[in-house]
Amino acid sequence: MRKWHNIHSFYILRIMEKRISIVIPNFNKAETVGKCLEAALNSDYGNFEVIVVDDHSSDNSVDVISRFPCRLIQLQKRSGTSKARNTGAKSSTGEIIFFTDSDCLLQRDTLSIVNTLFSELDPQTVVGGTYTQIPYDKTFYSTFQSMFAHYFETKNTENPDYIAAHAMIMTSDVFAKSGGFPETFLPIIEDVELSHRLRASGCRLVMCPRIQVEHIFNFSLIRSLRNAVRKTEYWTMYSLKNRDLFADSGCASKELKINVASFSLNVLLIMGWIVARQPLFPFLIASNFLFNAGVNRRLFRAFYDARGGLFACLASVYYALVYPLPVGIGTLKGIIKHLARQSGAGLSVHVPSTGPEGERDTC
Repeated sequence: MRKWHNIHSFYILRIMEKRISIVIPNFNKAETVGKCLEAALNSDYGNFEVIVVDDHSSDNSVDVISRFPCRLIQLQKRSGTSKARNTGAKSSTGEIIFFTDSDCLLQRDTLSIVNTLFSELDPQTVVGGTYTQIPYDKTFYSTFQSMFAHYFETKNTENPDYIAAHAMIMTSDVFAKSGGFPETFLPIIEDVELSHRLRASGCRLVMCPRIQVEHIFNFSLIRSLRNAVRKTEYWTMYSLKNRDLFADSGCASKELKINVASFSLNVLLIMGWIVARQPLFPFLIASNFLFNAGVNRRLFRAFYDARGGLFACLASVYYALVYPLPVGIGTLKGIIKHLARQSGAGLSVHVPSTGPEGERDTC
C-alpha cells in the first residue's frame, strides 16, 4: 500500500509542476556554457527542458553543448542575443520561459522556486532574479560587480524598473503577446526595453531575491572599467530617448548617479583648490565626500556584510574614487551619440546584441 501511495504522490507532484523552458543564448562561450548546462541540468525540479541557441559561434561551443542532454538550435549567421532568445522561446514547449545567459549558473532549487511563485502570482506577472552576491570566480573585481548588481537589482523588489535577462521569467503566453526581445536595437540593454514594453502592456514586474544565478565574470580591472563604459554609454542613449535619464533604475540607480556627480564635483573642487589655495575648498571636498558616503551607506554595508571589513574598504574606495570615471566617460559618449542620431532613425540599429567576442555586458 505504501508503494502505491508513494507512486501516487510522485505523479501528483509531477502534475503540479508546470513545464519550464530554460532558454540560453550562446556566442563563443565554450569556456562557460558547459558549466551553465551542468548547473541547469542538476536542478531538483523534474518538469523542464533546456534550449540552447548558438549564435553562429566560431569557437568549439557547439561541441561542448552537444555533450549535454539539451536541445541545440544553431543559427546560420550571427544574429545577436535577442534573435537567439526569441528563436529559443518560439521553439519552447513550457508554460513558463526562464531566460538566462551562457555564463550564468542556476542554483539547484531555482526552478522549484519559480514553479511555486507562478502558482501564486497573476499570469501577467514577469519575475526577475539576480546574481548571487559571490560569483563563480571570486576575484575582487568579479565579486564587486556581482555584489553591486545584486544590491541594486533587489533594492526595489515590488516595483523594479526592469528585469535583467540573466534571470527573466514569464509565461509563454505573455512572451508571445509581447513580440519578444527587440532584434533591431542597441547592442545591449534589450532586456530593459522589453521590460518597459511589458509594463506598458499591463504586466507587473517583480523581483524575487531567492531566484539567483551564479555569474562567471572573469573580470580584471580593465574588463570592469570597459564594461562600465560600454554599459553606461548605451544606457544613456536609451534613457535620453525615453526621457528618464535621472530615474532610479536598477543598476543605473540614483545612488550611482549621485556617486558620479559627487566625484565630478570633487574633481572641480580639487582643481579650484590648486588654483585658488583657499581654505574653504578642503571643507567642501570633505563635506561632499561624506554626503556621497551617506547616500551609498547601504551599499557599503552590503559589501561589509558579505565579505568583511577589508573587502568593504577596498570595494567602497573603488566604487567612490575609480568607478565614476568610466561611468562618466560612458555617459558623455552616450550623450554625444544620442545627439548625433537625433536627426536619424532613432535607436534601432542592426547590430548583434553582444559585446566583443560575444562578451555580454553586465550591470
